[in-house]
Amino acid sequence: MLTFELSTDIESTIYQDALALRHSVFVDEQNVSLAIEIDEKESSCIHVVGYDQKKRPLVTARLYPLNAQTFKLQRVAVLLRERGNNYGKEIMAFMEAKAKQLGATEMVLGAQVHALPFYEKLDYQICSEQYEEAGIYHYDMKKVL
Repeated sequence: MLTFELSTDIESTIYQDALALRHSVFVDEQNVSLAIEIDEKESSCIHVVGYDQKKRPLVTARLYPLNAQTFKLQRVAVLLRERGNNYGKEIMAFMEAKAKQLGATEMVLGAQVHALPFYEKLDYQICSEQYEEAGIYHYDMKKVL
């Protein structure tokens, strides 16, 4: 069971932990450029990190409000060695609950093609044509909360 902490402060330890996880997954594993990975929306997002009992950061995601009812879930990342432990499912449930608490009725995200089955199991539906971003194919997905 993870403990989730959140921050909107890009100077916080939580944000720094989120960046380290994102760097490991997106930059190191997937070869996404750091210039693309860290964007102008960072200070407008709610950054969440899931920590284990030893306070090690294992999973991260961020919420970006598109409007009062719709939040965009971005930068979902689980450390490679921790995949298969349901941490992705845990952070998704946390993020959805947080968005609902803030008044959201819909969540949207851009899913990498390999992650489609994961999101579909969580009731997200494809709502776009395939597109390429950062050299990786994606589909937009949405879910009514």
